Amino acid sequence: MNDPRSTPPAERAAAERAAAERPKVRPGDEAAARRDEILVAGALDGDLAAFNQLVEAYQDLCHSLVARLVPDPDQASDAVQEAFFSAYRNLRSYRGPSFRGWLTRIAVNAAMDLQRARKRRPVSPYPELEDESWQPPAGPETDPEIVIVATERGRVLAAALAAIGSDQRAAIVLFDVEGYDYAEIARMTGVSLGTVKSRIHRGRLALRAILAERMELFRS
Repeated sequence: MNDPRSTPPAERAAAERAAAERPKVRPGDEAAARRDEILVAGALDGDLAAFNQLVEAYQDLCHSLVARLVPDPDQASDAVQEAFFSAYRNLRSYRGPSFRGWLTRIAVNAAMDLQRARKRRPVSPYPELEDESWQPPAGPETDPEIVIVATERGRVLAAALAAIGSDQRAAIVLFDVEGYDYAEIARMTGVSLGTVKSRIHRGRLALRAILAERMELFRS
């Protein structure tokens, strides 16, 4: 077995970059992919119930993602609805290998298209922070001071995200919040890896500038 330390630094760095950009395999992906392929085949044969099962399987995922990309909750719901309509209309263009990835890409594009088309007063991309029915779990974190700080942190961050460009916001949310890697984000948004990395870098710089006077909220 070769000693990794004997590999030239340039080759080792290239291998590490390739590994970092390789799509991640999430638990349950293989079983879900098999299920999706069966349902897609059924939907293509005219079984509307099969497509409805796909909607049920991914509506929460799509809404959670789009709600962080589109500040207005009503617009977010519109974007999710449009994403499913678009997926149904274009189902015959699906070529695999992942229906989840294909649908997520449609949802991201629907959100970004809507953001470019409608410029409204920004509101929180984190609607759960404003839901009065939400209650924090029991434990030390229920301390009123901690809850107040966490809520304020979320409000300030949401406002900062809403203040930067929609392309940068999408890249940051997909990478830092949703945990997608560079290659996945590039496929979702239809841009190069370099563009994805640039948007994340520039977006973080923009956020840092906006949050400069409130950084005490983000120090533990």
